[in-house]
Amino acid sequence: MKQNVFVKVFAVSSILFLGAVCVSYAKTTSSIVYTPAEKLTMVGKIMDTKNYYHRLDTLDYPDIPAVVKTRLICSAGLAVSFKTNSRAIYAKWTTDSVYPSAAQTPIAYRGLDLYIRNDAGKWQFAGVGRPRNGSNESSATIVKNLDGKEVECLLYLPNYSETVSLSVGVDKGSYIKAGDNPFSKRILVYGSSIVQGAAASRPGMAYTSRLSRAMGLNFLNLGTAAVGKMQPGVVEMIIGIDADAYVLDCIPNSFPKEIRERAASLITGIREKHPEAPIIVMQSVIRESGYFNREGGEKVRQQNIAIEEEVQKLLDKGMDKLYFIPADDFLGDDHEGTVDGTHPNDLGFDRMIRVIQPALTDIFTKEGIIR
Repeated sequence: MKQNVFVKVFAVSSILFLGAVCVSYAKTTSSIVYTPAEKLTMVGKIMDTKNYYHRLDTLDYPDIPAVVKTRLICSAGLAVSFKTNSRAIYAKWTTDSVYPSAAQTPIAYRGLDLYIRNDAGKWQFAGVGRPRNGSNESSATIVKNLDGKEVECLLYLPNYSETVSLSVGVDKGSYIKAGDNPFSKRILVYGSSIVQGAAASRPGMAYTSRLSRAMGLNFLNLGTAAVGKMQPGVVEMIIGIDADAYVLDCIPNSFPKEIRERAASLITGIREKHPEAPIIVMQSVIRESGYFNREGGEKVRQQNIAIEEEVQKLLDKGMDKLYFIPADDFLGDDHEGTVDGTHPNDLGFDRMIRVIQPALTDIFTKEGIIR
């Protein structure tokens, strides 16, 4: 008898508890108002697109290899700009991918990354949207307990997934509105997985995004992981994109023979179509794995020799506004700057930026892009 009474009491208590949880959950979700990202401001797009979350329209370029198009639909470098006075910021989003990457964090691969402009006017990390395991649909509270004053936000999209949908949530009674594009000019950066963001820990830590925040310039991410090889269709696409400057970091994926066959065509094509735009060519990062993998190390050495010689040939012919950044100091000398011997970790990207940013600052100042 006592056992039956206990079971009944336990059952009633459980029902009441679950009911309270459900009421609490309903109250929480009903107190959040979501706004589709399409009503906010997208930063970092290379061109207007039919799909709001694509960097460019791949259908407009039939000669681009299909494998390149799969990279171009990833949302690397894109961020949503908005302003809000909400005390918390939420997000619901959907990606094409479900599974994580072996070499990247789930947040970098298919999560979100929020920055808020602080009182000193600098962009400061504020929180992340962690993707849900085993599902392409996710929701998250990105930051809470804000002071209720208006804040200016940049919410970075996944580097290595196609973003299918995104809504930004704020507390009921608060406002959210489209922000400005905080970055000026257009600096197109074409390259490999390193440009796309592998293997930064968060989307906003990709070096193009970090350079944008540091320099106030719009670095457009045209990273195409593993296939940044200056293919003829891709060259035609790049030449047709208007930009104030072009940064070519596409050597890591190209064989030395491909570099000798294709680099001059890409560079001269840009120069002919955009005679006033500076072109900055970067050597391949020296892979840490190559110090013991002699064959791999020699390949990178030959890549870097090939691109330096191709650039020098064009300079010898009198090409103007062409610049070259060697990779000797990109990762430092302690061999701790990569995740897997190839892709920089956050430390490696920081070291790259310490080399690249001063060089770009000098070039852009000379060329009038920075005044």
